[in-house]
Amino acid sequence: MNRIDRLFGILLLLQTKKYVTADKISDQFQISVRTVYRDIKALLEQGIPISFEQPKGYFIVQGYFLPPVSFSQDEANALLIMERLVSRFADKSIFTNYTTALNKVKAVLKHSQKEKLELLNESIKFQLNHEMVNDEFDHLANLQNAISGRCLIEIDYQNNNSESSKREVEAIGLIFYAYNWHLIAWCHLRNDYRDFRVSRIVKVRNLELPFRKKDHMPVSDYMKMLPVDY
Repeated sequence: MNRIDRLFGILLLLQTKKYVTADKISDQFQISVRTVYRDIKALLEQGIPISFEQPKGYFIVQGYFLPPVSFSQDEANALLIMERLVSRFADKSIFTNYTTALNKVKAVLKHSQKEKLELLNESIKFQLNHEMVNDEFDHLANLQNAISGRCLIEIDYQNNNSESSKREVEAIGLIFYAYNWHLIAWCHLRNDYRDFRVSRIVKVRNLELPFRKKDHMPVSDYMKMLPVDY
């Protein structure tokens, strides 16, 4: 990667995260930390408003927007095949949002790229058993918002014995295993963490209240307790 492409890549990375450390940039672009410092200085000299907060890292000052970017054919193709995966392994809410985002990408493609993308779209097929397709629920977008917003939610849940219950939960993560999405959450009814299969959630209501439990375990730690080998 030449320096111009690397500087542009660093700028994009900074725009995708609130803070980015020099070590993270170094690992991402396989350069030394000293080179990171020089690249950040070069961006500053071009008028990019980059600031630094110890120990969180670099960030772009709020209000700066990068002009619309173009996509290579390989990047557009990668997004297209991801749309097929999203349509099979996510749910209606995520697929709708992804399709909207992908349409925005397509809008900035060159005419020749659009033609190639349409041809590729007709040439990619995906065959799965029906039970592996998550098209009967549309909760993932709401659950993602609950996780990122740390909001208390109430779910109507039906277990594998078809028994229904209402639960007030604090969602800490989503895990895809055994061909199903699972919500990992602190259940106030059971006073413990529980694994809720998303396809068995009948309804989700955002109670617009913050988490009551002060500290939660990382979802990566919960994964270690799952009785499956993914």
